[in-house]
Amino acid sequence: MSPTVRRAVPDDARAVREIATESWHAAYDDVLGTDTVVETIDRWYELADLEAAIVDARDIEGIVFLVAEDGNELVGFAQAGPHRDQPAVASLSRIYVRPDRWGEGIGTALLERLEDDLEAYDRLCLAVLADNDVGVSFYESTGFERVGVQESNLEDGLEEYVYEKPL
Repeated sequence: MSPTVRRAVPDDARAVREIATESWHAAYDDVLGTDTVVETIDRWYELADLEAAIVDARDIEGIVFLVAEDGNELVGFAQAGPHRDQPAVASLSRIYVRPDRWGEGIGTALLERLEDDLEAYDRLCLAVLADNDVGVSFYESTGFERVGVQESNLEDGLEEYVYEKPL
């Protein structure tokens, strides 16, 4: 049975943080080191901030925060909103699935629903660490085109690939 994708509610914040923690450790421990991963999760996935982001997605046009639910368990999430410099472009800021569920189509289901909900935008863009093989493979398999490379703000010397796709 495939998961249900729905709009996030504030009560989902704790599970979103758990998914982020599992995914970040699986994808980035070897690249960034465990300490940096823990620090980043603590900074980017504070519960009050997640709850506020979920409320913003409910209340502000053009922001979307989704979760994938399988039975009573959240197994993935995605968030996107307006690009800070380009009003016709949405920026995918987060999409993660529990690592033990990678390859089951959950990320694709989240992305497809996200794209449907971002109808006000012409394109969807994102940046992913170049060393995140799972992420790079996922984006390329779902129709994103690499349009650039930039330095990451996570750590000196790390590169990010910039991707876009039309909506």
